[in-house]
Amino acid sequence: MTSMTAQSSCAEPAHLRAGVIGAGVFGGHHARKYAAAPAVTLSGVYDADPARAAALADALGAPVFDDFSGFFGAVDVVTIAAPAAAHGSLARAALRAGKHVYIEKPVATDADDAHEIAALAAAEARVVQVGHQERFVAEAVGALALAADADAVTFERCGPPSGRCEEISAALDLMIHDLDLARRLGWGGPETVEASGSAHETTARLTFAGGRTATFVASRRALTQRRAMTFSRDGGPETEFDFASRRLVGAAAVAHEAATGHPALDDPLGYGVAQFLSAVRDGTDAPITAADGAGALDWALRVEAARAQTQAASGDAVAAGRGRPPGVKPASYGAVA
Repeated sequence: MTSMTAQSSCAEPAHLRAGVIGAGVFGGHHARKYAAAPAVTLSGVYDADPARAAALADALGAPVFDDFSGFFGAVDVVTIAAPAAAHGSLARAALRAGKHVYIEKPVATDADDAHEIAALAAAEARVVQVGHQERFVAEAVGALALAADADAVTFERCGPPSGRCEEISAALDLMIHDLDLARRLGWGGPETVEASGSAHETTARLTFAGGRTATFVASRRALTQRRAMTFSRDGGPETEFDFASRRLVGAAAVAHEAATGHPALDDPLGYGVAQFLSAVRDGTDAPITAADGAGALDWALRVEAARAQTQAASGDAVAAGRGRPPGVKPASYGAVA
């Protein structure tokens, strides 16, 4: 990873003005993290729904904006927690306005947008971080280091409908977290990608060099919640990491000292925001860069393409809709200069 330390224009003063675009559930979480952070002022909230923006801003004593010109003029750092289809245009606008950007996952819904964001961040010497918070948790307990030696890993990320992010597929909404984790195993890129299911429930199998496999199950229609990764080697005993309980159990965990007290385990989002702010102040790379987000999106889109091919071969043209549930159009999100 290329350090931004030499880019002195990137380093910011100790006190930062933060803004949030998108006043929904995750926008609210980010706004509260900024409002509580030391040496940070929550200086702006924007949402395509003015009433929703006002409700969040008023609750935290922050200004509300109805245009991007005023909003960008009031902040140094920006969280983008708008609908995913708007991430690309909003991130480009923020970067061109000279702002550092925290983008909730996925970094974008289009590969070209994602890679343009990464290139623009480098050109403007701005910090961009992508919200793959599960990486902090898995790294804190050592799950990724242990799984790197496995030859078979299964990721499950399933739960009942929440009503959120229904405009994009389960692969771009849920599975992309685990694709980001799989990219950290050091196995290289997948040689083959197979997938099946629907926009709301998708199963994928990625095969890597040497026959290693990673299986992914993502569902927004499950009866119960499950977020776990299970791994083994040579068909031996399995080790499982449960993201909800933060517990690592099984064969490989026996000789592994469990992590305790790591801030990422208690508050992954808070830890991620703190890391983002530190990178901005220090003029260094974010721990999860725009390029990381673009890489995870590339894999997710390969899963979507494989799922569409499977559905088309079965004659199920409705379920073959790529990237978003059938009939759902990308949302616009205000006028971006």
